Amino acid sequence: MNLNVLPGNSFPIGATVYQDPKGVNFSIYSKNATAIELLLFDEPLAAKPKQVILLNPKQHRTHHYWHIFISDIGAGQIYAYRVHGPFNPEKGHWFDGTKVLLDPYARVVVGQDKYSREAATGYGDNCAYALKGVVADPTTYDWEDDKPLETPYTATVIYEMHVGGFTRNPNSGVAPKKRGTFAGLVEKIPYLKELGITAVELLPVQQFDEQDVRDPLINYWGYSPIAFFTPHHSYSSRQDIFGPMDEFRDMVKALHKEGIEVILDVVFNHTGEGNENGPTVSFRGLENSTYYILEGDDPRYYSNYSGCGNTFNTNNPFVHRLIVDCLCYWVREMHVDGFRFDLASVMSRSMTGDPLEDPPVLWAIESDPVLAGTKIIAEAWDAAGLYQVGSFIGDRFAEWNGHYRDDVRQFVKSDPRIVNKLAARIMGSPDIYPKPNREPNHSINFITCHDGFTMNDLVSYNEKHNEANCENNCDGANYNLSWNCGIEGVTDQAKIEMLRLRQIKNFFTILFFSQGTPMILMGDEVRRTQLGNNNSYCQNNELSWFDWSQIDQQNDLLRFVKGIINFTQKLKIMQLDKVLATVGVGPEPCLVKSQEKTNLDKVPNISWHGIHLGIPDWRIDSRTLAFSLKHPESGEYFHIMLNAYWKPLMFELPLLKKGENWYLIVNTAFTSPRDFNDLDVGIKVIGVRYRLEARSAVVLMTKRE
Repeated sequence: MNLNVLPGNSFPIGATVYQDPKGVNFSIYSKNATAIELLLFDEPLAAKPKQVILLNPKQHRTHHYWHIFISDIGAGQIYAYRVHGPFNPEKGHWFDGTKVLLDPYARVVVGQDKYSREAATGYGDNCAYALKGVVADPTTYDWEDDKPLETPYTATVIYEMHVGGFTRNPNSGVAPKKRGTFAGLVEKIPYLKELGITAVELLPVQQFDEQDVRDPLINYWGYSPIAFFTPHHSYSSRQDIFGPMDEFRDMVKALHKEGIEVILDVVFNHTGEGNENGPTVSFRGLENSTYYILEGDDPRYYSNYSGCGNTFNTNNPFVHRLIVDCLCYWVREMHVDGFRFDLASVMSRSMTGDPLEDPPVLWAIESDPVLAGTKIIAEAWDAAGLYQVGSFIGDRFAEWNGHYRDDVRQFVKSDPRIVNKLAARIMGSPDIYPKPNREPNHSINFITCHDGFTMNDLVSYNEKHNEANCENNCDGANYNLSWNCGIEGVTDQAKIEMLRLRQIKNFFTILFFSQGTPMILMGDEVRRTQLGNNNSYCQNNELSWFDWSQIDQQNDLLRFVKGIINFTQKLKIMQLDKVLATVGVGPEPCLVKSQEKTNLDKVPNISWHGIHLGIPDWRIDSRTLAFSLKHPESGEYFHIMLNAYWKPLMFELPLLKKGENWYLIVNTAFTSPRDFNDLDVGIKVIGVRYRLEARSAVVLMTKRE
């Protein structure tokens, strides 16, 4: 291979294709390296490089960036690095010139078919079993005028889903080649559209290490990243090198055409290289002491605020740059609409692991103009006890509201001391988010997510059942706030099954009649079960996959969920960017501030009740709550009643003006199709009181005759 080699430039970082002059500029960061070799390969699975180019630090290094320009190569060139330097773990250095390293900025990764995590661990040449990058030119794709949708939170319904698990089941109806891929997801867009989804939140799709798990299992969720710029190879149905990149973009474009946003679950809190016993795949071998937070008294060891062996050093300036560059790339070149930051509180820690008041990387994300129109959502806690729900930095970050999940679960299973908190959650949690002018829809409301029980299992199991994970049932959360309704697990007892179905409908009713942005977990709408496994991160099988036969078996519940999503999405009262004004007595002082100097006849408002009008029951043993929602401009007027008591109760109804009547929209105690109906076919309610069955929810709406 006759190559024309030039010094190149320190920017852009990564491998960049140029047309004039024709060639590729390579740039990579390493502060303490003494020598770097660029390896060029002819084939993805080549055991040895075709060409090895030694970078001369006098010509090919600027500050801490090593760079080179090679003429007459272009997109499709396979490459990797060897980095030489001190191997001195006592000082945080893990340089090992025998290891072939992946470029952190690689846009495409190859070599998965022969990759060995074991070969990357310890000493020895792993070239034949290493991952390699591919030079890519992302600017050549035809987007057909596509662009991110920028749907407001007020009009958003999020569906948290796993790309592989959504269509991998043979009963998905997707061709075998496309099952579990971006292309397979595209075939199911009509299902998402009919359900009423406006955004899919994809579990990690950046290239991750499937071998980062206990044998013989497979890392399924993907929270083990190794290449942040790269779509995961296994999610592509194509055999060509650029298949993952192009198929991902095809998926985004197809979702956008149907008005569905794409939010990526991104994992910048750790990498798949693990602790000091883990493999050297990329970051560890390039500059370990930059990319990871190390223990101050002994840098051989990794600080573990992520619970996954290491902690990415996000507020180091060079790592900070990588993260922002990565996010901007996914927006500019891949057209994604937003990000959910896994264990985002890690990103508020300093380079020594201490919590920061003003973390630079988070402020950079908040203020970057490329990201200005995107959704940025924080999981505002980490695995080392830092919990920042309600206090996460900035004005733009929305937050997964863990309090919402816990308080709604407790109310529905009839726990005491919870009604006050439930009222706050229904209002968008102004007690947690007290900042003036903060939009209630920045609270991401959810009952379940990938991490924990599915909604079916939430009402079917008191205890986790994670034996299949080969960790003696010691993994996964013990604090689930679940209730099995009388029998643990699967049962054929009709009475138990009816109660479980009612409880699920109660959850959905509260979720979609709360202020805030609703998020549901893939398959909850058809009672997807993991048989009590609340930590299915390693279960790439039917235990975790979407079971498409449930669409027919649970058609009544699916009808209910579709109905309530599409109904509430049309309501102005559910699309507000300000906290509702409170009429009468609220559960906490912070919930009644909005009525000060406010003409309640002219603003959307809420009033609280119990079984008696205007007399909410805030006692610690209360299991009931009712509330009325009014939107003067649209004329929408609702009365919602929640009975978590184990016996039927009579609730008083608000009196109406002459010519108006209450109509039944939701009664979770009824069977389909009476459990949900739109206003035009709703049942007229006669009388001044309404009977709620045990553990049920009812929604009434007015209509003028």
